[in-house]
Amino acid sequence: MTLTFVLGNGVSRQPIELTTLRKYGKIYGCNALYRHFTPDVLVATDPGISTEIQKSGYALKHKFYTRKPLPSLGANPIVYNYTYSSGPVALTYASKSDPHTIYMLGFDLCGVNSKFNNVYADTEFYKKSHDGPTYFGSWIEQITEVVRSHPKHQYIRVMAENVIIPGEFHTLKNLSHIPITQFCSDYK
Repeated sequence: MTLTFVLGNGVSRQPIELTTLRKYGKIYGCNALYRHFTPDVLVATDPGISTEIQKSGYALKHKFYTRKPLPSLGANPIVYNYTYSSGPVALTYASKSDPHTIYMLGFDLCGVNSKFNNVYADTEFYKKSHDGPTYFGSWIEQITEVVRSHPKHQYIRVMAENVIIPGEFHTLKNLSHIPITQFCSDYK
């Protein structure tokens, strides 16, 4: 069975040792992930972090997708779901191969204790950790559409204990949810 891991940047993915995932399958990631880990494919849709990634030279050596690639810096233009946010675009690209299982890690959607939920909080191009949570309604719509559009794939969202399962997700027969403790036990 082919596995793919799509890394969102919600804090629930912090207990996962990302390097161990390589032996199980391909890894897609978003935004500032490149600062400490190199996925097989990186996606960034926001201009600030996208520019940082390209100017760092990362895109000259690694697969990187963004909306507006800077000339001669190696980035690829996003062609699927161009208007979507980084996580849903990464999920889209992960869904473009033969049917397989796709794990969604760090797709927390909502804030934690009414605060911003992102492993890169307090760094350049990100909100402060004490800021309010980011609106996540469009992420729910975009993820729902990606999953619904790829019915032959099996999607598994890995979750912390207090993370919500939006009502829209209950309508998707090819999306299930598991606790992060189970995932960490299965993929060490």
